[in-house]
Amino acid sequence: MKKPRGYVMTARARSIEETGTRILDAATELFAELPYSRLTLAGVAERAGVTVQTVIRRYGDKEGLIAAAADRVGEQVARQRLSAPAGDLPGIVENLLDHYDEHGLTALRLLAEEETVAPIAAMTASGRALHRRWCAAVFAPWLSGTTGVERSRRLAQYVAVCDVYTWKLLRLDAGLSRRQTALALTELLEPLTRRS
Repeated sequence: MKKPRGYVMTARARSIEETGTRILDAATELFAELPYSRLTLAGVAERAGVTVQTVIRRYGDKEGLIAAAADRVGEQVARQRLSAPAGDLPGIVENLLDHYDEHGLTALRLLAEEETVAPIAAMTASGRALHRRWCAAVFAPWLSGTTGVERSRRLAQYVAVCDVYTWKLLRLDAGLSRRQTALALTELLEPLTRRS
């Protein structure tokens, strides 16, 4: 018995979408594990269970593949980060730590490679812009009423305290637990959330 054409096309479209998802998942996993120079289309194809030709047909070259994976991860990260509750310091810190516990090591590796790899420089620039936008959004209640140089300075302070390098210094270098890292960040941020 012949299947209706609409069903076949839907199944084929679903299969194509699932293949694309597997390829992007594989690229994201390997990108988190390896320096950019060691990431290959063959390695991505092997992990995704497809041929190199399938990866090339879908994404062109390594830069195209990494750009597509970065866009996808960037959207997920933006959704997670921008779900933080504005004006709720404990919630802000928890959101930040959720993000860094999942993506902090990858972010640090990207920052180490940004000077030498153009596609990574684009990713880190996008990440910095998102981080600044996040700080402006979640700290908005404490930024309201400030203008000009004062607002710029205060926003820069939030950006610096919440930076991945601050997380690295506390969590990785000092070996603080997540709870102690949250407390340390809260103690750094509290003076910046008081009305003068």
